[in-house]
Amino acid sequence: MKMFLTQVNGLFSRIYEKEQFSIEDSARLLAQAAIGEGKIYIKGFNEMEAVTLEALEGAERLKGALRLTKLDDVSDTDRVILLSRFSNDAEALALAEKLEIKGVPFISICGDVKSDGNDLSKLTEIHINTSLLKPMLPTESGERICFPTSMAALFIYHCIKLTFDEIIEEYK
Repeated sequence: MKMFLTQVNGLFSRIYEKEQFSIEDSARLLAQAAIGEGKIYIKGFNEMEAVTLEALEGAERLKGALRLTKLDDVSDTDRVILLSRFSNDAEALALAEKLEIKGVPFISICGDVKSDGNDLSKLTEIHINTSLLKPMLPTESGERICFPTSMAALFIYHCIKLTFDEIIEEYK
């Protein structure tokens, strides 16, 4: 557990150091919708649905956030947060391409997989890298375990929400 704690602390520190400006830009992008006529939609794929639940059902909900269920409901005044384990997730990419065609600005939160093909980081308005591409801890047999992608995404979400709340408060 101590090794895991050390690795998670290091992960959160790396995310903060490398992504703090993207986190601030994300909060500003979301605030545009909240202050204006838009809505904030969230779509998490697989375990990243944890962020959707936190934003919609958590103790401190994201003001104006909705679950993205139908693309027809989304317009260019809205903002979307897309979350997936990896930047080359086929379902997330398919949705991102549709959002791009509709002119809807969106944020992607996922681990950057280097590829020559489509990649969420190339399609999105703002991309935040979770910095997780493989499990964190080696076992005695040489395998790796502990792949806390949703923890990383929740950390990023809370950083965005803190900044978003500050922006909204200043606007009032």
